[in-house]
Amino acid sequence: MTIAVTAVSGQLGTSIARALVEMHTGEPVIGLARTPEKAPDLGIELRPGDYDDAEQLRASLAGVDTVLLISGMAAPDLRIGQHRNVIDAAKAAGVSKIVYTSVQGADEGTSFSPIIKSNRQTEADIRDSGLDWVIGRNGIYIEPDVEYIETYRKAGEIANSAGNGRCGYTTRPELAFAYARMLIGAEHNGQTYLLHGEALTQAQLAEYLNRTFGTDLTYRPMSHDDYKADRIAELGEFIGTVIAGIYRGIHDGALDAPSDFETAAGRPHRSWDDYFASLKG
Repeated sequence: MTIAVTAVSGQLGTSIARALVEMHTGEPVIGLARTPEKAPDLGIELRPGDYDDAEQLRASLAGVDTVLLISGMAAPDLRIGQHRNVIDAAKAAGVSKIVYTSVQGADEGTSFSPIIKSNRQTEADIRDSGLDWVIGRNGIYIEPDVEYIETYRKAGEIANSAGNGRCGYTTRPELAFAYARMLIGAEHNGQTYLLHGEALTQAQLAEYLNRTFGTDLTYRPMSHDDYKADRIAELGEFIGTVIAGIYRGIHDGALDAPSDFETAAGRPHRSWDDYFASLKG
C-alpha cells in the first residue's frame, strides 16, 4: 500500500511522514509539496503537489493507494475548492482512501467559524467521494505557547479572551503518530475522531509554563473585542482575527470535548506532566 502525504514541507506534514517511516511497516511513503525542493530530507520520494493544480495532482497521485490531505492555509472560500482538487485527483488516480486533517472549533459565532465551516464542507465532500475515509479533528497546538515563553515572561502574564474555558490541546508529534495509525489501519475507516490530550484552562497552562521555565505568570482574562484588537495589531487582520476566534471558541466551550485520541492512536495521548517535564531537558 503506497501512502502519499500532502503538504509534506509543512510542520505537520513532515511529522506525519516521519512517523510513517519510523513505524517500519513496509508501506512506501510519498511526499507531495507545492515546492518539493523545500521539503526536508525524509528519505522518501517527493512529488509536486500544488492544491491549485488539478492536473499536477492527478499525475502525482498515480500509483497511490491512500492519501493524507492536510487542510490548506488559504482563505476559507478558496480552500474548499483546493481540497476538492485533491479529492477529485485522488478519485481519478485510483486512490482508495483519504485521511483528512480537520480541526475542532465552533461552527457559528466566532471569527474562526468560517474556517471551521470550510473544513466541515471538505469533510462532507470526502464522505461523499465514494472512497474510504477517516477524518481527524485536531485540537489546538500547544507548541506556540511554549515558543511564546519569552514574550509571556516579559509581560508577566498570559492575557486572552478564553476566560475559564478549557482547551483540548495537542502536539504535532502526537497528531503525527495518530494519523500514521489512521492511514495504515482499515479499522479506522468511516470514523471521525477528536484528537487532543487533557483539556487545560489558561490558568493551568500558566502553571505548567511556570514550573517548566521558572516564570511567575498569571492569567488575565480580556474581553473578546480587546483581544481581537490586540491580535490584529500584532499579527495583521487575517491571522489576528483567526486567533481571536479560536480563543472565543475556547471561552464558549467549543474545544472542550471528550477525546478520541486513544482509539485513533492505539495508546493514550501523552500527559502534560510528561510533555512539560521533557522540555526541561
